Amino acid sequence: MAVEIIVPSLGESVSEATIAKWHKNAGDSVKVDDLLLELETEKVTLEVNALASGIVSQILKKEGENVAVGESVGQITEGQASIEAPTIAQTPSQPTPPQKTVASIQQTAPLTHGPAVQKLVAENKLNTSDIKGSGREGRITKGDVLEVLNTPSPIKTDDNRIERVRMSRLRKTIAQRLKDSQNTAAILTTFNEIDMSRVIALRSQYREEFEKKHNVKLGFMSFFVKATVEALKLIPSVNAEIEGDDIIYKNYYDIGVAVGTPQGLVVPIVRDADRLNFAGIEKEIGNLAKKAREGKLSMADLSGGTFSISNGGVYGSLLSTPIINPPQSGILGLHKTEDRPIAVNGKVEIRPMMYIALSYDHRIIDGKEGVTFLVKIKEFIENPERLLLNI
Repeated sequence: MAVEIIVPSLGESVSEATIAKWHKNAGDSVKVDDLLLELETEKVTLEVNALASGIVSQILKKEGENVAVGESVGQITEGQASIEAPTIAQTPSQPTPPQKTVASIQQTAPLTHGPAVQKLVAENKLNTSDIKGSGREGRITKGDVLEVLNTPSPIKTDDNRIERVRMSRLRKTIAQRLKDSQNTAAILTTFNEIDMSRVIALRSQYREEFEKKHNVKLGFMSFFVKATVEALKLIPSVNAEIEGDDIIYKNYYDIGVAVGTPQGLVVPIVRDADRLNFAGIEKEIGNLAKKAREGKLSMADLSGGTFSISNGGVYGSLLSTPIINPPQSGILGLHKTEDRPIAVNGKVEIRPMMYIALSYDHRIIDGKEGVTFLVKIKEFIENPERLLLNI
């Protein structure tokens, strides 16, 4: 009995994915729950596992192809001991023929595909051995040929200085969303700087005790998430968004925390951050970061944030202008903490200073509100006792 390998539901509003990698080949034996392939959506990578034991009898969609929810990408034949792998022009028992010229392709092409495909192959001087067929029994279809013609070829130079790599779906989505943000929102960025002395001292004093009690390390991000929530309560327009001709004010605080992964930047959401204590925030950030690195974030982990925080300081950035994550109206950028001379009560002192930036949508947030929001962040971090005492 043949069991279809179906593209599962990809999450709300996501109907298409790209086959990132097949972990099984045609002819491979599989057991229930074995990993078959990985699908890459606009935000996450999803694993598709076997629903039956048997042999992978067909692979209908190749790596790099786009597929829709509910579409069949292959088949598993239950209980079959072995199967012959799909071929294009010969069976595995036949010797591999020498590379064909255009003339020989024209003579043998009808054995593997129709006249339209034969014409495309001949006109473009293609070699059928370089084309993976997706048709029945591995035959080459017109779509297979068109895909080869439309796929950029690697640029080769004598010294191999240039390599062309197709963008992943995640990278293309990041590029499109960031460009859409710039094209739609009236983005303005304001800056300030924070003396990190007191929060560093507080963290150093209680770090070991905190970790023993809560089984999680005390980082700086929990302070900034707490400070952000309190500032959003004071300046509600920064937590709002534009929808048509309306402004939607949100009375909840789902804070996106940007995480870098090998596949690109993702922004998982710390839900109801205002209801979490410092330990709760640190645990949630740790869990989301781990899932991001392992490629196990779900659509629910990435959807619905009201405001975002990006920490370029972990990579050594001293200053930047972060781009808003639409439909949000603001994003806070954190940067490297660096010892700098500053004036304190009329004297020059060396203090650990951090530049911070707020990029905001000027259509909904006035300059006064944007500046005030950043000043409030500064005040909370420079006086962390206020966060602890909720004043």
